[in-house]
Amino acid sequence: MNSFVSLLNILVVEDDPVLGMHLQAQLSARGHAVVLCSDACRVAALLKEQVFDLVVLDILLPNGNGLHLLEQIRSYSAVPVILVSALGSESDRIVGFQKGADDYLPKPFSMAELDVRIGALLRRIAFERSAMETAPTVQGELYFDLIRTDVVYKGQWAELTTTEFRILELLNRHAGEVLSKPVLYQEALQRAYSRYDRSLDMHVSHIRRKLQSIDYSACEVRTAWGKGYVLVCSSS
Repeated sequence: MNSFVSLLNILVVEDDPVLGMHLQAQLSARGHAVVLCSDACRVAALLKEQVFDLVVLDILLPNGNGLHLLEQIRSYSAVPVILVSALGSESDRIVGFQKGADDYLPKPFSMAELDVRIGALLRRIAFERSAMETAPTVQGELYFDLIRTDVVYKGQWAELTTTEFRILELLNRHAGEVLSKPVLYQEALQRAYSRYDRSLDMHVSHIRRKLQSIDYSACEVRTAWGKGYVLVCSSS
């Protein structure tokens, strides 16, 4: 196993007792501290009681929907989340990413694949945080909080989702430069671009609305028709 992934505090939300205990045993054998939860109603309390490095979340739960639960988690936490589900179609995966998942693993899956995905996810997050630490702030006193994965302007938080934050942070690092949709999908949404997938447009619309809600206007995300998006900032 990759030495990068070690001693993680992992929350596994899985209603199948056999699979849940298997995941707990296998992840524990790899050196991780694992909390197993089969009750969707307990997840919020657990996340507020403990600090987790990763959540492995099943979608089909007996007393709650994993996608709805993920939306709730994203309202207060940027913890990395891997969705696992027997629902593995392209449309299912797209919805999962739109709700804020960092990765999506269709069932059945092997522990070897889960190991690789955990390692890849955490390496990517470490790289993103390293890049954000050296990234300049946007003009007009809009500051990026890489821990909260949100931006603040004059004391007001935009309440961005993790995905929205990634998009805006990437555009900020390349301010004034048009970024194509394939690049934005690959770098910010971590998946390949499809011309039928409008989730990027939806995220950009939400970013614009949230920046307006905190009266921030020094920079704006503009559409470069037929190309992609660009962050345009006024002169200081």
